Amino acid sequence: MSQFNNLYQEMIRFYAGNPKRIQHFTKVHSYARLIGELEHLPVDLLEILEMAALVHDIGIRPAEEKYGSSNGKLQEQEGPAVAKDMLEKLSIQEDTIDRICYLIGHHHTYTEIDGLDYQILVEADFLVNLFEDGSSADTAREVRERIFKTASGTWILNTMFGLEES
Repeated sequence: MSQFNNLYQEMIRFYAGNPKRIQHFTKVHSYARLIGELEHLPVDLLEILEMAALVHDIGIRPAEEKYGSSNGKLQEQEGPAVAKDMLEKLSIQEDTIDRICYLIGHHHTYTEIDGLDYQILVEADFLVNLFEDGSSADTAREVRERIFKTASGTWILNTMFGLEES
């Protein structure tokens, strides 16, 4: 079984009893992979992106346990250490772990996005969050103007929310 599938199973185990969290990371992964492939992300970056999409919200549980809150900054603060431990146990390469932990530690920070993997992760997370939060087309339009940069992510957002092209 691949390291990716092992990580997928570990994340399902990590959020056992919480189908909402499992459904969330599954959907974020699906959009991240699609956008990554449509944007012709190199294979090594696509692998990092896909793993990061699975574990991007791993900080929610420890943040809730420690602080009674799962706001974005607490997720970024608490997530990397938990992810690093999980990824090391699965024998993921150290440089891959470093980038995944960086992405986890910044996935709610929308300034200084430093790579296409980071941009796509943010867009995939927004696609899922906008739907899960019941956001309006006006909110989706505002997020598109502020956040979205890839042609593929923008197309998915426009199509999903019935927006005119910008």
